Amino acid sequence: MTSVRLYAPRLFDGENFINEQVLTLSQGKITAIDQETSHFDVKASGLVVPGYIDLQVNGGGGALFNDSPSVEKLKTIMAAHAKYGTTAMMPTLITDKVEVMAQAADAIAQAINENVAGIVGVHFEGPHLSVAKKGTHCAEYIRPISEAEWQVLSRQDIGQVIVTLAPETVAPNDVKRMVDLGIKVCIGHTNADFETSQKSIDAGASGFTHLFNAMSAFQGREPGVVGSAFLNDNTSCGLIVDGFHVDYASCQIAIKTKPRGKIFLVTDAMPPVGTDQTEFALYDRTVYVDNRKLTSTTGELAGSSLDMASAVKNTHLGLGVELGEAVRMGSLYPAEYLYQGQEVIRGKLQVGKQADFVILNDDLTVDETWVSGEKFN
Repeated sequence: MTSVRLYAPRLFDGENFINEQVLTLSQGKITAIDQETSHFDVKASGLVVPGYIDLQVNGGGGALFNDSPSVEKLKTIMAAHAKYGTTAMMPTLITDKVEVMAQAADAIAQAINENVAGIVGVHFEGPHLSVAKKGTHCAEYIRPISEAEWQVLSRQDIGQVIVTLAPETVAPNDVKRMVDLGIKVCIGHTNADFETSQKSIDAGASGFTHLFNAMSAFQGREPGVVGSAFLNDNTSCGLIVDGFHVDYASCQIAIKTKPRGKIFLVTDAMPPVGTDQTEFALYDRTVYVDNRKLTSTTGELAGSSLDMASAVKNTHLGLGVELGEAVRMGSLYPAEYLYQGQEVIRGKLQVGKQADFVILNDDLTVDETWVSGEKFN
C-alpha cells in the first residue's frame, strides 16, 4: 500500500497541540510524524484530532440496528456518524428477542470479518434490565438471563462486547462470568440500591451506561447507583452531553467528581442522525423529533439525535472543558475503557497508532474523517 503524507497545520495528538506536523500514513497506521513540510501529499484544512469513538450507537442515517440487523445496516449507520467524526463505534442493540440478538451478532461478526470500517464490536443494552427504569425499552422483552443469551454472549467472533444490565436482575456470579469472557459490564437501566450496585462492581462490572439516566439517583440516606458511580474511582461512565438528557451542571459535577479519564462521551444516537427525519418507529410506538429532542409517544426520551462532534463541542463550549480534554473524552477515554488490559491503538495520533483522525473546522464541525489512513467517503 502506498504511503500518504498528510500535512497538519495544527495537530492535537491526544496529549499536546503542535503546529506544522506531517503524518505518514501506511497500512492503516501512522508510521512517522515529522516537520518536513516541504513534501506532503494532502494538506489538512484545519485542526487534526484523534477520531471519535462512540460506545453507544443505536442507529443513524435513517437505520435502527434493531430493525433486521445486517452488515448493510451497519454500513449505513457508520456512514452517517462518520460525517460527524466517528471513526470507531459499538453498534448498540437495545432490549429485544434473543433471535434478534443472535442476528445482530451474526451481522457484527460478518462486518468484522469483512473489515467494515469503524465496526469494532457490539453493545447489548439489555435485555436484563429493571422494568422500573426501562426508559424507552420494551418491558415485554426484559427477562432473566438464560442459556440462549449465553450462547450469544460467549461468541468469540464479535469483537469487543459491552453488556448493560441491572444489578438487581443479574446475579454477581453471572456478572463475573461475563467479565471472564472478556465482556465489559456496564450498570444501567437499574433501580438498584447502593449495596446491590456495589456487589455487581465487586464481581467485575466496570462502567455505567448514560450516567444519571435510567438509574437510581443519589440521595443522602441512599446513594443509589449514581452514588456507586461516583464512589468507585476505577469505574468509567458514559455521558450524553446534548442538553436534554443531563443538565449541564450535573455533567460538570460528574466530571469534577470522577477521576480524569473516567468519563467518556456517548451519543445514544437513533436513526435521525445524518437525516432530516421528523419521526421514526420504535417497537410499537412512534418517536418524534422536536428541535433535536427525541420523545416517544409514551412520553419518555427515546435516545438522541446527538453526534460525536456536537458532543465534543458541547463539552468544550457548554461545560467549559478545555478543548484537548473534551477531545479526549470523545476519543482516548472511550478507547481506554474499551481496550483496558490490551494495547490501546486508538485515541492518540502517534507513531504505531491507528490512523483514525478528524479534521475540524474553526467552529469544531467536521471537515473530513479518516479511518485506517483513508478518507472516509
